[in-house]
Amino acid sequence: MTNKAKVIKNYFDEKCFGAKCTLDYFSDYSLLIAVMLSAQCRDERVNLVTKNLFFKYKSLEELNKASLEEIEEYLKPLGLYKNKAMYLKEMVKVLIEKYDGKVPSIKEELEKLPGVGNKTANVMLAEYFKIPAFPVDTHVERVSKRLNLAKKDDSTKMVEEKLKKTFDKQDWIDLHHKFIFFGRHFCKAKNPSCDDCKLKEICSFYLTKTN
Repeated sequence: MTNKAKVIKNYFDEKCFGAKCTLDYFSDYSLLIAVMLSAQCRDERVNLVTKNLFFKYKSLEELNKASLEEIEEYLKPLGLYKNKAMYLKEMVKVLIEKYDGKVPSIKEELEKLPGVGNKTANVMLAEYFKIPAFPVDTHVERVSKRLNLAKKDDSTKMVEEKLKKTFDKQDWIDLHHKFIFFGRHFCKAKNPSCDDCKLKEICSFYLTKTN
């Protein structure tokens, strides 16, 4: 790990102590559904929706029996709720019929599930199965690019690969949470807390702003 990577990790350890997943879940499938629903949506809103959804449908089998229209009603507070309801219903059916109701722990199998892409699969690996992965959401991407860990035009997949090369594998899961925490509370998209940040001298956003 380079000296720059160590400086970033040490600062995140100090600034983001205790950072963890902020989606509520009680099982493999409940986490998978929560992550799917969190696309372009705040975790707090997702938690309100899943609380009501899982109170009504207490198992995968009950969810599988629910109609698309019924599921849509519960997901209405979320953006893209019609697409999310469709993928949720299809994904539940596949889990029951192909995987005996268990979420697979192999990335390639996860990505075959309806509505599950690279980021969602990585979150499942890291959060539920504790398999080293570095999921990249909007916060991770923003912070990475500002700190010049990735280029401005890099795709999320390219950002992910660069972060995995930059930091030690045993730190990926913890750092993923800390990047998100730092992005949410300090390195915000608008009005980031630059003045108090110990990383501002290596931050392209700050240096561009002040020059």
